[in-house]
Amino acid sequence: MRHFAITVAYDGTPYGGWQIQQNTVTIQQVLIDAIEQATGERVHVQGSGRTDSGVHASGQVAAFTLTNWRAPAIRLVPAINRFLPRSIALHDCRETVASFDPIRAAKSKRYRYTLRNARTPDPIQHPFHWWFPRPLDVDAMKQGGALLLGTHDFSAFETLGSPRKTSVRTVKELSIDTTVYTEGCDLRIEIEADGFLYNMMRNIVGALCEVGVGRFAPRWIQTVLESKTRNACSQTAPPQGLCLIAVRYPESLFVSN
Repeated sequence: MRHFAITVAYDGTPYGGWQIQQNTVTIQQVLIDAIEQATGERVHVQGSGRTDSGVHASGQVAAFTLTNWRAPAIRLVPAINRFLPRSIALHDCRETVASFDPIRAAKSKRYRYTLRNARTPDPIQHPFHWWFPRPLDVDAMKQGGALLLGTHDFSAFETLGSPRKTSVRTVKELSIDTTVYTEGCDLRIEIEADGFLYNMMRNIVGALCEVGVGRFAPRWIQTVLESKTRNACSQTAPPQGLCLIAVRYPESLFVSN
């Protein structure tokens, strides 16, 4: 038996999220079907985490095991891509040790959230950003975001009803970059952390936008964080602006071919 980790990109717009569900097409199900068509083996595909309906990925990682594949791991990329719709694509595959767990072994994950800050919407890119027509003070958002760096209890940024063993996470990096256009600008908020609570990224973006429109001062982010309670004053950013861009692992978990 050989164990593989694939890196997957997908447009989440037409799917009901990552995880297999009844009455909707999901990314996990499409991958399982494509792998079977490419290799003749029906496998279980375990992702590094679940993405919700409408959320995208350029660096999702998933693992599975094959019994009969004899070629190098990278050959699985074109073999499986042949059977995938254009909204899903593999762009890497590596062989792993037998104990590889894409969830527990991850050192960090990195998400990007994109906002289109302009008075008029973009009908071409609307599935991939949140159209936000009100002016945003990006410097104030950066000041608020800096307060989230480090190790904290992020209960206040977790959607209610999704308990975990611990709500403590370490945010290693938070950046906000802009690209200016004649009609407005794109904001790209990227966060890398050792893990994310359910809707943590989208809730942080919603809170930063409250600061950006001037409803609260940047230090309000610290107040919310310390409250450890989901704040009704802050909205959850919609799913279409969110993209999982990287999941990082120790190199020792991969087999050299």
